[in-house]
Amino acid sequence: MDQFYMTTLSVSVLLISIIWYLKALRKSPPLPPGPRGLPILGYLPFLSKNLLHQFKDLRHKYGPIFKLYLGNKLWVVISSPSLVKEVVRDQDAVFANRDSPVAALVGTYGANDIAWSPHNTQWRAMRKIFVQEMMSSTSLKESYSLRKDEVRKTIRHVHIKMGKPIEIGELSFRTELKVVMNMLWGGIIEGEEGNRIGAEFRVLISKIVDLFGKPNVSDFFPVLAGLDIQGVKKQMENYMQSMDSIFNAVIAQHREKLSGGVKKEGNKDFLQILLELQGRQDSEVSISDKQIKAILMDIVAGGTDTTATTAEWAMAELINNPDALANAQKELSDVVGLNNIVEESHIPNLKYLKAVIKETLRLHPAIPLLVPRSPAQSSTVGGYTIPKNSTVFINVWSIQRDPSIWDNPNQFKPERFLDDNGKLDFKGNHFHYLPFGSGRRVCAGMPLAERMLIYLVASLVHSFEWKLPTEGETLDMSERFGIVLKKSTPLFAVPTIRIHDSNLYM
Repeated sequence: MDQFYMTTLSVSVLLISIIWYLKALRKSPPLPPGPRGLPILGYLPFLSKNLLHQFKDLRHKYGPIFKLYLGNKLWVVISSPSLVKEVVRDQDAVFANRDSPVAALVGTYGANDIAWSPHNTQWRAMRKIFVQEMMSSTSLKESYSLRKDEVRKTIRHVHIKMGKPIEIGELSFRTELKVVMNMLWGGIIEGEEGNRIGAEFRVLISKIVDLFGKPNVSDFFPVLAGLDIQGVKKQMENYMQSMDSIFNAVIAQHREKLSGGVKKEGNKDFLQILLELQGRQDSEVSISDKQIKAILMDIVAGGTDTTATTAEWAMAELINNPDALANAQKELSDVVGLNNIVEESHIPNLKYLKAVIKETLRLHPAIPLLVPRSPAQSSTVGGYTIPKNSTVFINVWSIQRDPSIWDNPNQFKPERFLDDNGKLDFKGNHFHYLPFGSGRRVCAGMPLAERMLIYLVASLVHSFEWKLPTEGETLDMSERFGIVLKKSTPLFAVPTIRIHDSNLYM
């Protein structure tokens, strides 16, 4: 009898467990909706060259959160402020990892940088050093002379080219690169050697950034990564071999001069800070040469291509909107004066020009899908399951053009940022406007980018009048999708004199 009762009890417990498990399965939130795709390949054959417009169509069909199977990868695209808040604020720690593509792994020395590194102790230490040592208000204030010198050189260059078409993106890129190089290693590399390194960087950076965002079979089918079918890994390795030789030479020269007693004691350049930290025995952070080069790579790539692209978009929007350009120039005349040249000290009073930059970044966010996140564990967003290790894109481009949020969203209207009394900033606290991201993965270089964007655009607009090369020409404002959102056709514009005191250009 006891045997019978024991058997009955065991069967009952088993049945109850099975029923409970099946109920638990039924209660588990479903995956987000999305197109079915094909067996094995998923939605890969249907991806278009411009994901932004394709994602816009998919959002209309499936809602503000949808999924795409791409080979062995699951992408989740989020396009509403409330869902963004769940990711970057409510579950920020869960979604703080990266799903690094092969190109990014190679291009950042194995994700040893700040942008692509996993969310771990080393990342927190590196970011802390970067933010406190290079991006602090004190550090940026002390390095103003570096930015001022390069912007003045740019203005002189434009003055010499008066009346001739100038490629604005290339001009901005060259300026940003020189500023970044000066902040990285100061006066250690100068003269012809500095010019040579700058020229090599200009050739490499755009190619590397474009490759970061190139769809790669190796990322969608990791089992095929060893074959490198598209040659993306090989290409990036070739580019990085050139970058590596530059970094090695700069670090070696820096070490040699520092060991010989050539060091700055006040405003140190960033490479000196890293090398000194590397040599300290009591340091809480152990920094390898590989990590130093990865961080340098972050700064050179992130501090040049994205900022220069945004400056180009800002100039294009101003030229395309003469009333906005006139308003910006009137403000500059009132604040700076036509007998003076722009200084960073003028920036706090340039309310309209700040609104121009904000509106430019609303319409043309530099990284329109942000750098993708990856949850460290399965989670729930908007009532849907987001599996562990999936790739999560925050569609900033879509959110910042959403007609339910923004009035006339496709119109360039800087005044919308004047009407908000300065509430909308770049810090990512407003989830319908986050061009630099939000949460612990917000862009670490934001303080420098903000200063340089306003300072450079203000200097170009104040010093010169600008027009298109051909009378009556229609400006092409179409976008070329990539990890960085660029103009389809580069902007060429012709400068004419606005400030007549030639001494101000010297």
